[in-house]
Amino acid sequence: MAQQASRRNFLRSVGVAGGAGVLYSAMGALGLAPVPDVRAAEYRAPQRSDFALTGRSGRKVLVLGGGIAGLATAYELGKAGYDCRILEAKDRPGGRNWTVRGGTRLTDLDGRTQTASFTEGQYMNAGPARLPQSHVTLDYCRELGVPLEVFTNQNANAYIYHEKSDALAGNPIRWRTAKADVYGYVSELLAKATDRGALDKELTAADKERLIAFLQNFGAIKGKADNYAYTGTDRRGYSVEPGAAFQEGKVLGAVPSLSDVIASGVGQRFSFEFGYDQAMLMFQPVGGMDAIPYALAKAVGRDRITYGAKALEVNDLQDGAEVTYQDAHGRTRTQRADFVVAAVPPMVMARIKHNLGSDITAALKYPVPTPVGKVGLEYRSRWWEKDQHIYGGITPTDTDLSTIWYPSYGYQSRRGTLIGYYNFGANALAYSDLSHAERVERAVSRGVKIHGDKYRTELDRSFSVAWHRTPHIEAGWVGWPSPSGPEYALLNKPAGHVYFAGDWLSHVIAWQHGAFSSARKVVTEIHERVMSA
Repeated sequence: MAQQASRRNFLRSVGVAGGAGVLYSAMGALGLAPVPDVRAAEYRAPQRSDFALTGRSGRKVLVLGGGIAGLATAYELGKAGYDCRILEAKDRPGGRNWTVRGGTRLTDLDGRTQTASFTEGQYMNAGPARLPQSHVTLDYCRELGVPLEVFTNQNANAYIYHEKSDALAGNPIRWRTAKADVYGYVSELLAKATDRGALDKELTAADKERLIAFLQNFGAIKGKADNYAYTGTDRRGYSVEPGAAFQEGKVLGAVPSLSDVIASGVGQRFSFEFGYDQAMLMFQPVGGMDAIPYALAKAVGRDRITYGAKALEVNDLQDGAEVTYQDAHGRTRTQRADFVVAAVPPMVMARIKHNLGSDITAALKYPVPTPVGKVGLEYRSRWWEKDQHIYGGITPTDTDLSTIWYPSYGYQSRRGTLIGYYNFGANALAYSDLSHAERVERAVSRGVKIHGDKYRTELDRSFSVAWHRTPHIEAGWVGWPSPSGPEYALLNKPAGHVYFAGDWLSHVIAWQHGAFSSARKVVTEIHERVMSA
């Protein structure tokens, strides 16, 4: 009983210091919490055989939007013989799943046009760029035959760059070095506190002994005789690599003080790699993320997708629904169907004329669009690999770049394309106000501070995207002020014969998994409705 009470007190202290996530992890480690079951509800795709005994048949479905949600809806319903047609305003499938290559052209909402000139084999994933292992997106890659390769999300050789911190400002710090120092000093402090009796109410003598042993291993700190001091180890990296014969290597010195490490704020970056949907390993399709929508489009059928079709009006009817749209030649057309699935961004759908009611319009306007920007920078050499030994990964900054991404493909080839900024909110808005050339100049002026002159001198080609200024999309993603509110609930139900689908109607916003999951939900609801009619 005493030991159980001690554990409860210890967990209470952990919860106060680290929050619910750390508390739950600690409970699991002590055997006091079940391992969570992360499996989603089983999904069963509609099948032609479902109609065999009922005399029914698949109905006609019009899908607005050829992004992942729209493509997945048509693909899954098509398995059971539904007559699905997609109306897509752009000239390609994928929506925000967009890979920019040489020849890609973009005219934004401000009328500014770019044409990408990336060399053959070089590309940037302007939208989604990584796939977690737990996401259903990987299942579709397997089903559709889309080959995958590893995406390096976290790299110990990448940097952390802060120039607004109270200490170590303006000094690029390797991720591994920062982590070694933060973990080392935190371990030193906790070991000293434990040894001096600060946690005697929370821990038994045996618990204290085990905790200190863990901290010595976790933080690479010295023993009791040296007051559990952290003085730096080879975990920080080497200034001279170990080699043959008598070259034992030179460990990075000049360990910053505890105060400077705390004031630098670098420790705030490590929670990134703990994120459930950010943890390694991660994956990407070989040759570009748009391999997924193109595989879906092929499976749906090229003749079932109308590109350049801009929806003008959606009307629910007594026995179905109809869509009026403008085709690529400027002609106005109308199509009727048994059901319509609106798989377009909510703020775009809110401006399309409809008879679904003012409450629907209000709900569509409720989510808040998030400004997002990216720039791809193609270099004549892969200097970040050759000179700085960075193979993939991400460097976070506190500048308006937000992050720099290194490519996870084409290792050790001649050229390479990195993401010079992937930013959000006010930073994305600031860059979108600039011309493309000004965006590149601004981004490069920041990147030089981290990587040196080659960040400028080796640059050859570039392309930038401001998602909030991109026609028919108008945001990187949206956020719900109240995801449990009536607006979210309303749009997750059909408005007569009109359904809504997209990652924005899931709890996995900004991931393709959310779009696939939403599509599956709508597919199931339509199929059950047809089968029970």
